Amino acid sequence: QLQLVESGGGLVQPGGSLRLSCAVSGFSLDYYAVGWFRQAPGKQRELVASINRGGGINYADSVKGRFTISREDVNNAVYLHMTTLKPEDTGVYYCNGRSQTNSDYWGQGTRVTVSA
Repeated sequence: QLQLVESGGGLVQPGGSLRLSCAVSGFSLDYYAVGWFRQAPGKQRELVASINRGGGINYADSVKGRFTISREDVNNAVYLHMTTLKPEDTGVYYCNGRSQTNSDYWGQGTRVTVSA
């Protein structure tokens, strides 16, 4: 079973940057589509960015041009590089792995707070 552990969250000022990491174990990452989701206080979890098994990348409109998702299958890791952060980027960020049978696996989340 796929296991995911996020790290890299924290408190950052508006306009700052953070790099989130997701360490994957339990199975080879190249069998999965991967993505980052976030959940702001009082809101539903939403997709931030994803990479499918073929390497196709999708971003939420709100983060296009500011966030970059990447995966390193050889290291079984997924990253989210976030720049020009805004207060509305605040939330808990979750790493997701989706199998070929559409089973979803989640990490425990890492909190990002963007505030002056």
